Amino acid sequence: MSARTVPAPAVRTSRWFALAILCAGQLMVILDGTIVNVALPAVQESLGFSSSSLGWVVNAYLIPFGGLLLLAGRFGDLFGRKRVFVTGLVVFTVASLLCGLAQNTTALLVARFAQGVGGAVTSSVTLAMVVTMFTEPGERAKAIGVYSFVQSAGGTLGLLLGGVLTRAVGWHWIFFVNVPIGVAAVVLAQRVLVAERDTGRGRGTDALGAVLITSALMTAVYAIVAAADHGFGSARTLGFGLVALVLLTAFAVRQARAEDPLLPPRMFRYRAVSGALGTHALMISGLFGFQFLVVLYMQKVLGFDEVETGAAVVPVPLLVGVMSLFLAPRLIGRFGARAVLPAALALICAGLGILGRIPADGAYLTDVFPATVPLGIGFGLAMPALAGLAMSGATPQDSGLASGMFNTVQQVGASLGLAVLSALAASHTGALPHDGASRAEALTDGYRLAFQVGAVFVLGALVIAVTVLRTSRRATGDASAAGPASSRAPEAGTPSATP
Repeated sequence: MSARTVPAPAVRTSRWFALAILCAGQLMVILDGTIVNVALPAVQESLGFSSSSLGWVVNAYLIPFGGLLLLAGRFGDLFGRKRVFVTGLVVFTVASLLCGLAQNTTALLVARFAQGVGGAVTSSVTLAMVVTMFTEPGERAKAIGVYSFVQSAGGTLGLLLGGVLTRAVGWHWIFFVNVPIGVAAVVLAQRVLVAERDTGRGRGTDALGAVLITSALMTAVYAIVAAADHGFGSARTLGFGLVALVLLTAFAVRQARAEDPLLPPRMFRYRAVSGALGTHALMISGLFGFQFLVVLYMQKVLGFDEVETGAAVVPVPLLVGVMSLFLAPRLIGRFGARAVLPAALALICAGLGILGRIPADGAYLTDVFPATVPLGIGFGLAMPALAGLAMSGATPQDSGLASGMFNTVQQVGASLGLAVLSALAASHTGALPHDGASRAEALTDGYRLAFQVGAVFVLGALVIAVTVLRTSRRATGDASAAGPASSRAPEAGTPSATP
């Protein structure tokens, strides 16, 4: 074993028990991204948030979460992924307790920021630990399926739990519920996961690169989420966007010249990795708005309450679970991720297309439920395929970085997609009442437009999937320069990585 080789994290009992612990930590983080949305009116009434400042209950979490994923993933490679994972869990759990105890707006926003930091640190290394624990292709496909289920279904489950907890015991409990789960996950992770023996701590950490990329990502996420209030064409949004672009450019130059870069340029030489990240970004941008906008449609147009809304979206996580846990590993194992992905994206396009035709006098069973079926099936197949492809070019020393890249793309894509689609819906709705449209008709027209544009984003992801991610064997291992096949993570579900 070379000095830089990082053995797969061992477990003292069962790798599947370890996977359950990893997914429990990840589920807390994913749930927190949406569980708060349903409780925002109660939070506003309790703590006295203004309408303009209420959005920062969400944004204070999203900005550090999106900005720190990449850096935290690299720290996992350098200082040990178990150590980073447990540290993130501790920060997230303590911050959740502080959120629940908050008695004023400032205390809640500070605690939410800390939650975002803990969430980023926890999430950044989870996928890396999964793919390095499970090296046999069949088991890896199943493990990635479990991880993908947590990733894709957690947000939808958060909508249901948020409504139930807020109505039953109050908004404070959407945060308190994380505390016992987090404590148990920390204790079990310390006992079950075994730290890597050699994590490359002697390598340089590229401090300048770390400052540049973290500042760039936080600035970019801030520009995106603030655009909902100020508009994408405002001087404020464009100014912060320009600053983010300058910082990203400086980071790219730094990585090309640094002796031991934070983000080695070789990571983007693999067709599977770059194609998967591009596909993932467009898919998430188009699909993430579904969770937000379909809730608004059901509440503001169909008249659903919080619990009814949460129950109405349950078919999506159920189908995602069936697909990602059972069917996706078999299909990917037999046909390969590149063959499964286009069909999955086509189903997502179909689901968004159905929502793009919702009427103002619609009904759930005839207008919303039919869309949940292709959306759940498509997302449940697409996420395991993308996760496996995105990790396929990572060496054991870089798997934490690859995991951080995958989650960063997901977070930035989700923030951008939600901001764009919600802004389109709001601006289109605002223009219609002047033409004689009713409130319900105006809202529905705005939501329809947003779903149609989301379908276009996913169609762009489909184009990448069928062009960049070719199914030929020659494209399977696009860059042999990474070293021998044994040092790279094979495509999820395939018999081996083709050199």
